[in-house]
Amino acid sequence: MSGHTSPIEVFIQIHGNCNGLKASQVQQLERLYRRKLSPDQILSHDLAKALSAVSQEIRRQVGVLVDRRGSITHVMVGDAHSIEMPDWGRLRAGRGRLRGLRCLHTHLGEEPLTNDDLADLVLLRLDAMVAIETLNDGSPGYAHIAALRAANQEGKPIEILAPILPSQIELDFPSWVREREEELASQTQTKTVARSERAILVCIATGERGALEPEEALAELRELARSADVEVVHEITQHRARLDPKTLMGSGKLQDLAIQALWHDADLVIVDQNLNPTQARNLAARMELRVIDRTQLILDIFAQRAKSRDGKLQVELAQLKYRLPRLVHRDDSLSRLGAGIGGRGPGETKLEIDRRRVRERITHLERELKKMRQGRHERRRRRHGLSIVSIVGYTNAGKSTLLHALTQSHVPIADKMFATLDPASRRLRFPRERDVIITDTVGFIRDLPPDLVTAFRATLEELEEADVLLHVVDASAPDFERRIESVHHILQEIGLAQRPEILVFNQIDRLSTEESLALAERFDAIPISALKKIGLHQLLVRVDQVLWQSETSESELSSSQSRDFVPASV
Repeated sequence: MSGHTSPIEVFIQIHGNCNGLKASQVQQLERLYRRKLSPDQILSHDLAKALSAVSQEIRRQVGVLVDRRGSITHVMVGDAHSIEMPDWGRLRAGRGRLRGLRCLHTHLGEEPLTNDDLADLVLLRLDAMVAIETLNDGSPGYAHIAALRAANQEGKPIEILAPILPSQIELDFPSWVREREEELASQTQTKTVARSERAILVCIATGERGALEPEEALAELRELARSADVEVVHEITQHRARLDPKTLMGSGKLQDLAIQALWHDADLVIVDQNLNPTQARNLAARMELRVIDRTQLILDIFAQRAKSRDGKLQVELAQLKYRLPRLVHRDDSLSRLGAGIGGRGPGETKLEIDRRRVRERITHLERELKKMRQGRHERRRRRHGLSIVSIVGYTNAGKSTLLHALTQSHVPIADKMFATLDPASRRLRFPRERDVIITDTVGFIRDLPPDLVTAFRATLEELEEADVLLHVVDASAPDFERRIESVHHILQEIGLAQRPEILVFNQIDRLSTEESLALAERFDAIPISALKKIGLHQLLVRVDQVLWQSETSESELSSSQSRDFVPASV
């Protein structure tokens, strides 16, 4: 704010760094507000000259924002290397539209558009970004012009014109802007009918002990996105000492993310870390895109996979438990318990109604699931005398394929994470007329959200009844040891770490014989290929020995298997 106090000039504001400027220099900046461009001009030589003159004198970048009528709405001052934009608050442009403002600012010396210029163009959705070279004598050099437009065949949504002197610009600005806005609007409408969403994956590495390398974390996030039928168009990683409490990542990386989102025509940003409500809100505001975290992605996959009424209720319960804290965090100061001055009104009432409805729905779902739990308990009582074998393991390790191979029964199989959500049980007959129940369960994953563990009691109850766990591991996965640890960690959390376990290395057909045998010996595991039905006899011998401490031979099991497999649902 200038030092003038007249009624007219008191509202004149210079945005940015005015420290150290003389009063006469501040007055020069204030006089920029009096200038006006013709509506059909993007930049005039006179305005470029005025900007360059004051910029050269104060040795700082100077800029103005101009609306489509040609009026200057903001005057900004930066430092020698950058310009500082005003705080926009909630004044954001809509998808498919531009803001209606263009930025004209100087560069000290013969410098073209910078990454910061392009980031501001994208983040603020400006009509245009113009950088004016400031020569040593204070006169304007070339003008560098960039604007947004629909992505071309090369996928580039930013158009950069050839440098040109301000006095030589011949551009019908209203038509030029209208053409680009129509392209963007058309692109936005086209995206709404696209078959799959386009997403950018983001992983921030902090070097915490036990954390995955960014490449491994992104590989798993990429597989989760594929399982949710999301098309991954770009991936971004950043190494930081600690996560930013407001936006998770640094400002430079956030600018790069915004540019890449526009560059790749993305609809969605998926972050590997779990976001708190503030981070999610800030990222969505800056990106003007939907931003979700890993937990939300897993919940979405679960919602797609749930088929039974039991499974659907459990998914809804997990989703509501995830959303409730975020609803509460919208504004704790509006809590009805603290009502009073500043805490009353329709906003508070609406928020409390939303909270109450969510809590009531959670209570109702928990009551319904409790009734179903009693029904499952009665069904399990009818299995009295039968041993239960539960197949556990990391998601997409081949558990359903193994159940299909052992029982020769129909089991839904897909090369996707969490393809199995509802427990599936089949009967399998062993020699000497002994039957067992084999149950397929939902796959585990690292950092499994606690609400999911709590909600999916149906699967956990099956594990609690198990006499032995078949821990299936994808032997071809580069991080299979980390996956084994993740499964053991979850089993420890739910109190099943002491349950008898048989480690099963699946997909050995992707390894050499020497590798598979070395792994089996190192981990005391059974090497198999459920898809090609390799090693199943050896596995069943081990199950027989664990269940009944018997000495059934592999030859005995082989001779009886054709008549003893009973593909019956239980």
